[in-house]
Amino acid sequence: MDDATDRTPDNALPLPELVEARLAGDRKLTEPAKVLIREALGDSRNAEDGARTSAGPLYLGKVTVTGFRGVGSETRLKLKPKPGVTLVVGRNGSGKSSIAEAIETLFTGTNAHCTGRHPSHAVRWRNLHQGERAVVEARLTVEGDPAPSTLTRTWTGDAFTDSEAVLRRPGHGTVPLEQAGWEQATRAHRPFLSYADLDDLINGKPSEMYDNIAAILGLDALNAAARRLTAAKKELDAVVNAAKDRKPLLHAALEEVGHDDRALKALVAMEEKGGPDHAVLDALISGASTADEGRLREARLEAAAEAESPGLDRVGAAVDALRSAVADVDDLKGTAAADAHSRAELLRAALRHSDRHADGTACPVCGTEQALDREWGARAEAQVAALLREAEAVREAEARLRSATRALHDLVAPPREIPAALAEPWQAWGDCRRITDPVELAERALKAAVTLTDACAIVAGAAREELAAMDERWHAVVGLLAEWTHLSREAEAAGPRRTEVNAALTWVKKLTTEVRDLRVDAFAGHTQRIWEKLRRQSSVDLTHVGLHGSERANVRKLVMDVTVDDTEASALGVMSQGELHSLALSLFLPRAATADSPFGFVVIDDPVQSMDPAKVDGLAQVLDELGRNRQVVVFTHDTRLPHAFRGQGLPVTVLKVERGEKSKVHVTCDTDPVKEAVDNAMALAHTENCSETALRHVLPSLCREALATALVEAAWLRRNRTGFPVEDLQAAIDTTERLLPLASLALFDDGPVHPDEEVRDRLRTLYGHECTTLIHQCQQGAHPGGFLPHDPVAFVRRVEALAARIRTPEANA
Repeated sequence: MDDATDRTPDNALPLPELVEARLAGDRKLTEPAKVLIREALGDSRNAEDGARTSAGPLYLGKVTVTGFRGVGSETRLKLKPKPGVTLVVGRNGSGKSSIAEAIETLFTGTNAHCTGRHPSHAVRWRNLHQGERAVVEARLTVEGDPAPSTLTRTWTGDAFTDSEAVLRRPGHGTVPLEQAGWEQATRAHRPFLSYADLDDLINGKPSEMYDNIAAILGLDALNAAARRLTAAKKELDAVVNAAKDRKPLLHAALEEVGHDDRALKALVAMEEKGGPDHAVLDALISGASTADEGRLREARLEAAAEAESPGLDRVGAAVDALRSAVADVDDLKGTAAADAHSRAELLRAALRHSDRHADGTACPVCGTEQALDREWGARAEAQVAALLREAEAVREAEARLRSATRALHDLVAPPREIPAALAEPWQAWGDCRRITDPVELAERALKAAVTLTDACAIVAGAAREELAAMDERWHAVVGLLAEWTHLSREAEAAGPRRTEVNAALTWVKKLTTEVRDLRVDAFAGHTQRIWEKLRRQSSVDLTHVGLHGSERANVRKLVMDVTVDDTEASALGVMSQGELHSLALSLFLPRAATADSPFGFVVIDDPVQSMDPAKVDGLAQVLDELGRNRQVVVFTHDTRLPHAFRGQGLPVTVLKVERGEKSKVHVTCDTDPVKEAVDNAMALAHTENCSETALRHVLPSLCREALATALVEAAWLRRNRTGFPVEDLQAAIDTTERLLPLASLALFDDGPVHPDEEVRDRLRTLYGHECTTLIHQCQQGAHPGGFLPHDPVAFVRRVEALAARIRTPEANA
């Protein structure tokens, strides 16, 4: 299908090239502004280039579905990865829509049914008969690649969103789908259209309908650049406005100072011609800082006073810990553990004495000879070990006491400089470090800490009072002056860039509007041409398709104006459901067929619903035209669409979907119905010992089916040339059971059924005298007596030859 959005030279250029061409030809725009535009477009240009070069156009090859919705065990849909139309037909419940949704989910991770967007609740997405494994995979042919790629989505959890998709592409390795570069293209050129999507295109919110169309115009990069430049402009405006807003406040503060020379100099410097004299203002500000040394010194005093407090909470906690340790030691005094500890110490002392006086064996206490020999030493050491185990609680308590004493001592750390007002309380606090008695240490440390903390608070308060007394009017004004001088300098520096940003933003907005209008017109023209093919026998003319508002507007909508019998109206108010679906297709197909799309395929599910026969006929023509440059895969349960293709002689591949037990779905190639009937008849004719009943009734009926199908195809071909109303032809076919009336529809241009003899004459003229006899014999198969051919094989061959001649357009022109 010709892409109408590429008609003008500008629209034929990719957006980055279009921008560069326009920048090169614009002599009024300064070079800095051009640089800003390129910078603002930087990420978007790279993203667009990445989406275009990452892969494409790509086509669908073999699609494999396992455990997804109505598909149980592995099902394969074999598609030809090239432009052309493939119809996937099957009755409701056959699994065809499950395959369509599986393909959409493979690329997007979502679809309307499984996410609950349509209908009002989500359907079960895991197959009941294949719940353990859910996988969708497709082989993709990417133009320019040496071998096919494979896209696989696997579910790892129970939720529909618990899936991961990876792309294996020759020469590019295996990457997550998110890194394939298709995300933006999937939104802008969405190649999937379900029946639910048809409703959304027409019945969605006005802003959503606007966004659906605006997304395909290829303006995302320009819109993103405009947003970046707008953000930069707001930042620069804020800098300039900050200095402007603060200036009146500073003026008032300087005037309140009175006749201070510094205030007068500041006022004059602020109003210098050509801009503030920042050098004078800097001198005034720095001079004030020199005169403020006393204040800074007192500020340091305040900070020191507050920071040098020992921290009463920490001291209190350390004192509590020390007192607790003292209590634990006291509690163990006089206990068996304490006695064991004492005895162990006594024996240790005796052992140390024995070690120092190895030659003496007399007891140093009682003088008994041979008391401290080796045997005694061994017993004593064993007894010491036993006593120490028994005295473990005493040792642990004493260890905690030592640790608590050390922790409190560690808190007594005097600073390098101590203010004079804090010398005495600091001395009392420092003396605590030399106290070894735990009880005394706890008492004096807490008292000294409280005294020192109170003293620090008093000194800090005095410092603050002194600082408040020094807070004179000029010093307050100096702070405002320093702030405004800084803002003024920033505003002065931002001025040139602000001018360039404004120029760049204006340029981008102008180009966006221009390109949008061009592309909207082209898109609308493409939509109207499709509508003309789909509106068969409708009194509704589509007169205008446009976008009202802008990307950031609160009110934005898709405008579709029509006329009904030359009376203007709104499309949504006057169209039937079938007309609305046809209009939705007219809006969708240009979106999927734009040249910028990396997708060489379009997948459409159930587009025929609510369409009358005339619109189905037009849809076949639209899909055929689209299929010349796109791979078009249409899922449908309506047999009228395959018939519309064959009846108009349009090339098409038809695949048939059938569902067996336990969700076993089979996809087979739907053969030529005439050939299928002839093949079945020939198989029966070659059957050895075939019953006479089968040869008399079944064989002629199969041959009749072949001739009837050929005649119906010829009737549709003639109808396409004559313009005979589709509804009338379909009604005539539906109510005709005999071959001669069908032949009348195929052989005459005026539509009504001609008399049998007139039809026979026409048949004999075109196909020879034998043809009417052959038709009569085939018709006889349905009668009680039937017809028994003398040579069944020869009979079938004659029927096959006649059907072939009937299907030849030149034969019945």
